[in-house]
Amino acid sequence: MSEKKCIISWDRLHRDCRKLSQRINQMDRKWDGIIAITRGGMIPAAILARELGIRVVDSISVRTYSHQQIEEPVILNDVSATEDGENFLLIDDLVDTGVTAKFVRQRLPKAYFATVYAKPEGRPLVDTFIAEVPQDTWIYFPWDLHLDYVKPIAKEADE
Repeated sequence: MSEKKCIISWDRLHRDCRKLSQRINQMDRKWDGIIAITRGGMIPAAILARELGIRVVDSISVRTYSHQQIEEPVILNDVSATEDGENFLLIDDLVDTGVTAKFVRQRLPKAYFATVYAKPEGRPLVDTFIAEVPQDTWIYFPWDLHLDYVKPIAKEADE
């Protein structure tokens, strides 16, 4: 199976996080806080916290990947703001195979789980998301990349 790439710019990420905020805001619920799944959920959680006026932001650190290899999930740092996630938004950048999602759902079963992007295998594990990405696509987030000069195609264009 060949791996496809999807490159997410800062602009696109921000726009998609705002869409997620709008969708959650339409629920007309009072949230006690946000829990970011680190590391990928930290930036989306910060954007949602701003957009939704939520001041309590906690995190749960779960490692499931090491050099793009799926491992058994391990909590590196647990959430402290809630016992079961009730009235909390649980935020991540992406649900992929669902390994992390299943693990965190067991730890915080009453949280409302939202991701910015979802792949088909993990999609049923979240309550909402903004865009679906094919399972065979690797997503590169803006924090994974750096900008660099690219030479023009025509040699004389660089003069």
